[in-house]
Amino acid sequence: MRKHLISSLALLAGALLWTGASPDISFAKPKKGKKTQSASQFFQTRQSLNRASFDVKGWAKDTTGGRGGRILRVTNLNSEGEGSLRAAIDAEGPRIVVFEVGGIIDLNSKNLSIKNPHLTIAGQTAPSPGITIIRGETNLSNTHNVIIQHLMLRSGEAGHAKKAGPDFDTISVNGSYNVIVDHCSLSWGTDENLSASGKRFEGKTLTDWRKNTAHNVTFSNNLIYEGLRHSTHQKGEHSKGSLIHDNATGILIYGNLYASNVERNALFKGGVQAAQINNLIYNPGLKAVHYNLIRHEWAEKAPVTGKVTLIGNVLRYGPDTHSSVTLFALGGSGDAELYLAQNKAVDQQGKPVAMTSTYSQGQGRIIQTSSPYLPSGISILPVSKLEDSLPLTAGARPWDRDPIDFKLLSDVAEGRGEIIDSETENGSGYPQYKPSHRPFVESDWNLNDMSPKSGWDSLFPASMAKN
Repeated sequence: MRKHLISSLALLAGALLWTGASPDISFAKPKKGKKTQSASQFFQTRQSLNRASFDVKGWAKDTTGGRGGRILRVTNLNSEGEGSLRAAIDAEGPRIVVFEVGGIIDLNSKNLSIKNPHLTIAGQTAPSPGITIIRGETNLSNTHNVIIQHLMLRSGEAGHAKKAGPDFDTISVNGSYNVIVDHCSLSWGTDENLSASGKRFEGKTLTDWRKNTAHNVTFSNNLIYEGLRHSTHQKGEHSKGSLIHDNATGILIYGNLYASNVERNALFKGGVQAAQINNLIYNPGLKAVHYNLIRHEWAEKAPVTGKVTLIGNVLRYGPDTHSSVTLFALGGSGDAELYLAQNKAVDQQGKPVAMTSTYSQGQGRIIQTSSPYLPSGISILPVSKLEDSLPLTAGARPWDRDPIDFKLLSDVAEGRGEIIDSETENGSGYPQYKPSHRPFVESDWNLNDMSPKSGWDSLFPASMAKN
């Protein structure tokens, strides 16, 4: 029955593809003398997204994780202690973390903090049902050279009262660089589901600021959904997808599915330089992608113009989407150089909606640019294929979907789902999987990239064979 449902899901996603020309877009005028260039000259076209690993590193191209280091085996689901994931994360030196156990790791509000560099966490090595981390945050703190793959992370309220804190980012990349978060499933954050930030104004120059906050970070092929709205966050409503904080640079958001977050799908703050490519944004409440340089946060500092490139993305309204939502919205006091190409935005009936808008009366302007901000070697899926591809590729362990991800993908395909206030509003809340065990056989894996020697396709059932 489950194999039949997976096949049906792909058909439903394909049935929901839409057509129609994009509406006209209004920008601040570019400088005279610039010629319009074809978008296709800046990138290669691909025919499908990667359903198991990453083949686009972006500006995080030098990231190797724990390659060449020790193999550390996670042998139990304890929150800490010998054989735990926390112990492997806290170890020093290059290391590849593999799993000889599957099931639930309950952090009980004691966050995981990744501080030591040169780390690969290979969730693909776990036996079914994989590794789900609940009731806490995973934070990368002033580190570098980290790869995280095929984990399910579901923060939730963790038993805390409304507006009482703590505020969990499901994964937070704080002051770190050369980081890749790939093929993970992130839900129920009480702050953001996936963010990049740091000491955004530390130092005397803009170069210093950018060095001291997150940079050269790639978020690829993830499911990012159901940030909790009226939950434990002390500010109240806080259903957010991704926050990319001021002056972060080299940020690539590639091949992800954002669903049922009120806003920040993603939010780029002042001076950010980022590209968002081949993402599906479904059922945002108030905003999809937006940019905002907040004047009082910058105080006396001169505003820095941001760079945002959006190519091959889809915005599709859902039951909670306000009728004013556009693919990109500008607020605040800073300018953003915006490059748009091959995007689509539609309402629930498949009718085109506006691509851009503003939501404040600040001095910020959208500045049209004919030169995208892109890493070298980027390849982009035609937008017409995006809703066929993403349900088969985004999120943790597509060969072994957990029921929560499966429900989310079904809701997206059918135009259902909703923004929620607690994890208990999604089925029965936190999953309850029985632990499973399987030895890790080193000779079965390519340790350079933690792919199976028999090929990624060998992990998928025959019914999910690639066409």
